[in-house]
Amino acid sequence: MTKPSYDALVLAGGRARRLGGVSKPDVVVGGRRLLAHVLAAVDGPDVRRVVVVGPDTLAVPSGVARTLEEPPDGGPVAGIAAGLEALGDGAEAEWVLVLACDVPRVAGAVPLLVDAVRPDGTGASAPTCDGVMLVDGEGRDQPLVGLYRRAALDGAVARLGADGGSRPGQGGLRGASVRALVDALDLVRLVDTGRHGLDVDTWTDVAAMDVAAVGAGGPAAGTATRGTMTAQADIRPDVMTEALPDAGGAA
Repeated sequence: MTKPSYDALVLAGGRARRLGGVSKPDVVVGGRRLLAHVLAAVDGPDVRRVVVVGPDTLAVPSGVARTLEEPPDGGPVAGIAAGLEALGDGAEAEWVLVLACDVPRVAGAVPLLVDAVRPDGTGASAPTCDGVMLVDGEGRDQPLVGLYRRAALDGAVARLGADGGSRPGQGGLRGASVRALVDALDLVRLVDTGRHGLDVDTWTDVAAMDVAAVGAGGPAAGTATRGTMTAQADIRPDVMTEALPDAGGAA
């Protein structure tokens, strides 16, 4: 079955205060930098372009573009806007994958997100949605592990940017929450039964991930729901086709 091509945007900025202010994408987990884990998840024939949003001191592989919001430290929404601008070459893919840099097991989630939006995939209504994102086992949305229709995400950025925002002089993007960005989008939610969206925020998380078998493979199952972040509906357990099992990562 045909899979949609997509661009990928990896957010690798921020101050990592809970890690003592180190460069989070350079933190080594399971023998590799966090950023290397995430970039490996988007190294495939269906990926058109990859942009990392991070400082110029951050090393990225050949073929991966790098950009940063201006001024820096604008938060994830400002980073997404900068990444979308960097991907705007006139031949944008229909879909854009948005990933945080601190999810080393995300390779197990990416094919599930792609499968959920492909035209001949399961769940007949999925291709009409604005995107699909992971939801953790406790029901919390993980919008920084999501695949979004480019036009819908561009529109959301434009709407939020036109808003004055709550911070004087910073507009609607700088310092805004990702929830505010995607709140009105019609999103399919994939329950993360494989815990591929586990993130690394503290040194305790790093230690737990080092012990875990990061990225082990095998089949599992999950469920999906459909709706905006403020109104979910249409429970469709058939959308999620295959996942990788829990490899014993951090709780």
